[in-house]
Amino acid sequence: MMFKRGSGAAGDGFARILANTGWLLGGKGVGAVLSLAYLAIVTRTLGVEDFGRFALVLSAANVIKTLVSFDSWQIVVRYGQPHLASGNGDALNRVLRFCILIDLGSALAGGLIAAAIILLFGNLLEIGPDMGWQVWAFCMVMMITIRSSPTGVLRLFDRFDSAAFAETMIPVGRMIGAGVALAMMPNISGFLIAWAFAELLCALSYWQLALKVGRGRIGSWCAGRALDARTENPGIIGFLTATNLQTSLSSIGQQVAVLIVGAFVGPTGAGLYRLANQLANSLTKISSLLSRSIFVELSRTSSHGKEALSALFRRTNRLALVAGAVIIGLIVTIGHPLLGLIAGKDFLPAYPLLLMLGVAACIDLIGVSYRPLLMATDRAGLSLRITFVSTLLLLALQSALLPLYSTKGAAMANIAASLAGFAMMGLASRRAMRD
Repeated sequence: MMFKRGSGAAGDGFARILANTGWLLGGKGVGAVLSLAYLAIVTRTLGVEDFGRFALVLSAANVIKTLVSFDSWQIVVRYGQPHLASGNGDALNRVLRFCILIDLGSALAGGLIAAAIILLFGNLLEIGPDMGWQVWAFCMVMMITIRSSPTGVLRLFDRFDSAAFAETMIPVGRMIGAGVALAMMPNISGFLIAWAFAELLCALSYWQLALKVGRGRIGSWCAGRALDARTENPGIIGFLTATNLQTSLSSIGQQVAVLIVGAFVGPTGAGLYRLANQLANSLTKISSLLSRSIFVELSRTSSHGKEALSALFRRTNRLALVAGAVIIGLIVTIGHPLLGLIAGKDFLPAYPLLLMLGVAACIDLIGVSYRPLLMATDRAGLSLRITFVSTLLLLALQSALLPLYSTKGAAMANIAASLAGFAMMGLASRRAMRD
């Protein structure tokens, strides 16, 4: 009977993963179509060199954002579930307010770091004095629109449909902004304003929907101090630190890669690399979507016993393997014509990069359930150490291969680092299931 209950829990969890990922994919499907349109506008308007400068600014802003921001949605889900199950809405509210304080502190730290980077490294990024304030203002918008806390509320209540709708505001906002920029300010500044508008629109949508969904269920906003969440939820600080460092390392590894390419081969090479990386990630977006759904369900299923957890883990692995194989096939068959259609013939030299970066992203997709499993089984520290090693390997290989093989060397480094991370995460996950 225990086995049957476990199997039932795994089956229900897998069904919810599919349903929730379906909602997220629906939103991302809209985003994917729109992203092809606004990427075409930006690349054809700016050209290879100015698009490279635009890419460097975006990457620098994203590096800062991922460096200072915390995946506080995971905290809301992980530590909010027991309070939700026991009907203790006030304790849940304190967890939420604790996460909001963290996000506000992150925004302040990010603004200071952005100012320092612009002052010290503006010449390296080819940001002229006239653009310094614009770039800083864009970075500040990126900081104040950190939306991890409302994301956690929506996922805690299984409202992935609302989260999908809010997420579509990014491509919708960029599409609207790109059209306005094309008509009124067809330069880097115009497109930075468009991207900032999209971030604001998305953050406002997330908060409006989160407050609507949580009304009456997330307790009083005046019940106790937010910092009381630290004592009410043992382990929350360690979990917070591990998730922040892990997210920062994995994201920064990709964003810093663009900056390293720019430093070695200039804005043109950085632009080609970022375009290829963005298209590859668009085709493998299912990886991050599955990861979000899997973490929520593995956290729930862990209370049903190891049999249920193991069954759910095996099912998600098979799903990820099939998805990875399909996407590699798509990149090989439609990658080249898609690149030419979107960006024009000047960007066709990015196709080998697209192919290699797509393979690396698919390797990450196939192992998408490893990190959520380690997080759900209280092995966040181990997952962090593996992420640190694979990120260090990526940056080291890029620094070694870029002088020899230019941007192709950077893409090769991605494949090698993804393989190493996949092997280490896979071994750790299998040990976690045996213990």
